[in-house]
Amino acid sequence: MTKRRITALIMCAVMTSTLLAGCGNSGSSNADNNNNTPHDSTQTASTDDEDKVITYWSIGTSEPDATILQAAVDKFNSSTNSGYTVELVNYPTDNYKEKLTIAMSSGECPDVYTNWTGGPLIEYIDAGYAQPIDDLAEKYGITEKLMSSAIAQGTVNGKLYALPFFNIAIEGVFYNKEIFDQYDLEVPSTVEELENVCDKLVENKITPFALANASKWTGSMFFMGLATRYGGLEPFNAAYSGEGSFEDECFLYAGNKIQEWVEKGYFPEGVNSLSFDDGQDKQLMYQETAAMMLQGSWQTSTFAADSQEFYSKIGWFPFPAVEGSSADTSIQIGTVGDIFMTFNCTGAKLDAAMEMASYYFEDEAIEYAVDAGYLPPVNNIKDLVSDEVSKTILDAAMNASTIQLWYDQYLPPAVSNTHQDTCQELFGLTITPEDANAELQQSMQDYLSGN
Repeated sequence: MTKRRITALIMCAVMTSTLLAGCGNSGSSNADNNNNTPHDSTQTASTDDEDKVITYWSIGTSEPDATILQAAVDKFNSSTNSGYTVELVNYPTDNYKEKLTIAMSSGECPDVYTNWTGGPLIEYIDAGYAQPIDDLAEKYGITEKLMSSAIAQGTVNGKLYALPFFNIAIEGVFYNKEIFDQYDLEVPSTVEELENVCDKLVENKITPFALANASKWTGSMFFMGLATRYGGLEPFNAAYSGEGSFEDECFLYAGNKIQEWVEKGYFPEGVNSLSFDDGQDKQLMYQETAAMMLQGSWQTSTFAADSQEFYSKIGWFPFPAVEGSSADTSIQIGTVGDIFMTFNCTGAKLDAAMEMASYYFEDEAIEYAVDAGYLPPVNNIKDLVSDEVSKTILDAAMNASTIQLWYDQYLPPAVSNTHQDTCQELFGLTITPEDANAELQQSMQDYLSGN
């Protein structure tokens, strides 16, 4: 990666962080006041004489994430003979990537940090903030437990840099079965059938989709689902490599459908001002003023943790097919791992950090995650799942010909920002689909040319 591209990445993160400065919650405040002393692995290697604190950043500000993440840390701290202790600090999802990039730019990258792989991971590696962990993953018995597809998503140039440990997460539609029964609605298998469902809901003053799009990535799920069901994987792959374009007809179809659905009232009023981190979308589901939510399958655990009574009303189906398209409908969008752990330390500190990571793969930890509604990417996961919603999601994931990583994680950070910005503008009806796609294509071309 060129120095110019690293600098551009950092400047972009600084600008974005400035815009988001007023959006933090108590998680951000606690983290900012923490007396951690992260280090830059490109400048000094870890030694036994240095600071014995392993700084660990993640995004577990809500349950059950916070408990799952902290449990391995607590077990390590109470049982290790390494001489190290781990301090976990969680940040809100929305500004996490920017905060991480700014830390790297100032030489204060944490020793361990979670991320979503894709384009950002490659840049972290190129900038010197990630270490290969193949040998240690084998030493601690982690590799043999992981699904090969999960390992593949954390592998760059044949080396494992990101440890998948959290969840098999794919996008799909959660729906209220009681509302569907009340209005004699069938689970749709095509976009046309989905639109019929939505029209019936609107007639009965029910918002079809609970969506909080201040976060931007939430709305991009609709764009990804529509584009992939229309054109399959090839248009995105071609646009990413520079052999194709984000002005392809599948992306135009996605933008037009989003705006058509906005105008037909399929989304909440003021959708772009509603916050996912504040739970404003799920509240629409709980109030039963909205019938569906397109979201990652991690939402299973949120519904289950908030209310088992409400969760009993929930069903799930994959994003429907587009009529007349030959695209493979088994393709799912998501990740086999959900969040991945990357290590910015070496020597004894890296060994100790991997010891801590190994506790996420103990039977008790895996069983707790499954009971909470998650699907850890381990080989025996199918034998552990009894919940019907989770089984349906797992079947879709296991039967997928491919699981396409989320666009906002796959794309380089600067291009990802453009993608999310233009998606939000589509929902706000402040940009045409043609202009949105042209802007995204220009951002991709700038990245590929090193501008």
